[in-house]
Amino acid sequence: MSERAHYATLITAPQLAALQQSAPEAVVVIDCSFDLANPAAGRDAYHASHVPGAFYMHLDNELSGPKTGTNGRHPLPDAEALIARLQALGVNDDTQVVAYDRQGSMYAARLWWLLRWVGHADVAVLDGGLQAWEAAYFPVDQVIPEEPQLNATPGNITRKPSLVQMVTADIVQKYLGHADKPVVDARAPDRYRGENETLDPVGGHIPGARNRFFRDNLQADGTFKPAEQLRADFAGVLAGARPQDATLQCGSGVTACHNALAMEIAGLTGAALYAGSWSEWCSDPSRPVATGPNP
Repeated sequence: MSERAHYATLITAPQLAALQQSAPEAVVVIDCSFDLANPAAGRDAYHASHVPGAFYMHLDNELSGPKTGTNGRHPLPDAEALIARLQALGVNDDTQVVAYDRQGSMYAARLWWLLRWVGHADVAVLDGGLQAWEAAYFPVDQVIPEEPQLNATPGNITRKPSLVQMVTADIVQKYLGHADKPVVDARAPDRYRGENETLDPVGGHIPGARNRFFRDNLQADGTFKPAEQLRADFAGVLAGARPQDATLQCGSGVTACHNALAMEIAGLTGAALYAGSWSEWCSDPSRPVATGPNP
């Protein structure tokens, strides 16, 4: 029997279905659906229909840590707490984890990044989300799977050296104005410009940041653009800077992970995440703020 395939960026619906059929013990699927305006909506949608066997992880409660008022709206979770939760879902060191949502992969990409943060390489986002799964005529389920921990058979995933880079607000501030250290903002263009800000108390962006709306990574059907197109798009955003010198941010460190995934698909590896992002940045009135279009 040939060794199973390993997926580190995207997995298609047919690939996931084949993996579930050929090696069901080797894959854990996690639904990350969420709605910022209604934090209960994602779990409700999961209960209504999900990929068979999928578990659910909640952005606020499991994919984020406690808020202090100055560390952003979705601070990173405690790494050991995240590992414990993944163990409870049966994730092993050699498990293929597949994350998906119903929102253009904006929340699934957060789990993808978090798993890489704790050193787990075999994690992929279901390309096109639940919509792509249903469009391929694969079944959905309403049955909530029993967590392996309840049978005293939790997974054995351990924390390993991180596969991603992070920067702090102080580092971002240190390199303000350095064209070779670009900051890339994943928010919608109007919020980037400082218009229609409804989530954070201050509108605008980090001075010098370049806007790359995360939804521009997707095609009309919600799947990611081809690697070549993403590479060309981000080459324009980076404007000659090396990808490993870029810092990715958004409103709260969620959709910035979408840009991180898109860059990884494109082969542009090494960009760092500013996890606190705009919601942390603007909580300190001493930090500078810019408004208006891309520089």
